[in-house]
Amino acid sequence: MPAVPADDAARAADPRGGIPAPSVESPSAPRSSRAASKHAVTARTKARRRAIEILFEADQKGLLRPSREGDPSGAPERLRDLAVERAVHSANHTEAPAYTREILAGLADHLAEVDDAIEAYAQGWTLARMPAVDRAIARVAVWEIVHNDDVDAPVAVDEAMTLARILSTDDSPRYLGGLLGRVVDLADTLR
Repeated sequence: MPAVPADDAARAADPRGGIPAPSVESPSAPRSSRAASKHAVTARTKARRRAIEILFEADQKGLLRPSREGDPSGAPERLRDLAVERAVHSANHTEAPAYTREILAGLADHLAEVDDAIEAYAQGWTLARMPAVDRAIARVAVWEIVHNDDVDAPVAVDEAMTLARILSTDDSPRYLGGLLGRVVDLADTLR
């Protein structure tokens, strides 16, 4: 019997006719560069989103009017009340994360200052004219930049832009990025 070359023997034994098997990626490996560049949804991202949802609700109910120091509208107190209520009773029947409660408490304490900063650096838009979602995102980000030392300013800006991409219009991330960039540049004077 004639000797069969090794590669012919392997081909004969392989039902695919010597076609190499496709490589199998690890399930944890990213499938594409787009997947690898996706924003990681952290617990803080979820908490920020929940805070934005509660701020949006408060805004839609008329609880958050653009406020000033000594404003008789009581917006900070109404925000505090809604935050306490949403911490326990929410649409998805889960307690609001601790960081959501921290954001809302911080905003209630500094609402006038945050709104003043947004008004001062929002080129071409008044606070009342901004889309409600953008206003809520800006309030969270400005509070983090100016009043929360645990969050680096670039992180606050990136998170705001990511949430704007998810929740708002196509132009919102760029607009909020510019607004928040100006706030970051002057954050020390706003403290």
